Amino acid sequence: MFIIVGLGNPERKYDGTRHNIGFSAITVIADKYNISMDIKKHKAVCGKGYIEGQKVILAMPQTYMNLSGESVRELVDYYKIDPERELIVIYDDINLAPGRLRIREKGSAGGHNGIKNIISHLGTQVFPRIRIGVGEKPKGWDLADYVLGRFAKDEEPVIREALDNAAEACGIIVDDEIRTAMNKFN
Repeated sequence: MFIIVGLGNPERKYDGTRHNIGFSAITVIADKYNISMDIKKHKAVCGKGYIEGQKVILAMPQTYMNLSGESVRELVDYYKIDPERELIVIYDDINLAPGRLRIREKGSAGGHNGIKNIISHLGTQVFPRIRIGVGEKPKGWDLADYVLGRFAKDEEPVIREALDNAAEACGIIVDDEIRTAMNKFN
């Protein structure tokens, strides 16, 4: 079994923002694999289903970004999975160009507070992740204002493609192994 977690903030006002691209990815994955996101537990909105024949739990933590680890820890403990092999976390990255993916088996938080909280709650930096580029903040902008802002019209097609690629990458990871996804999308 795999748990695939997309990071974001729960209020409607954050829908479609750069920081909520993890939630957007979960929505695309749920649509692609016909998984209903209708379960509310573990401080998350979840869905159960199958991707490439593997049982999966999709989750969007409702704890706000900076406390995402609370929900992820509950999910990992309840379903008794090994986060080093059976957890995939999808989130935004300002150090990547809009729409670019970077898939890793492990790594530091890189300044991302949601990942920092997950690492703190899991006690390890070793868990698969898919970072989706949202672009660097413009000079003079406040970082919070930038990541809580929406994509420009000309970025939207690139972001839609990135979300489709993230869904495909999840399929490859659960069906085969992470290195195949890394070779295809990094």
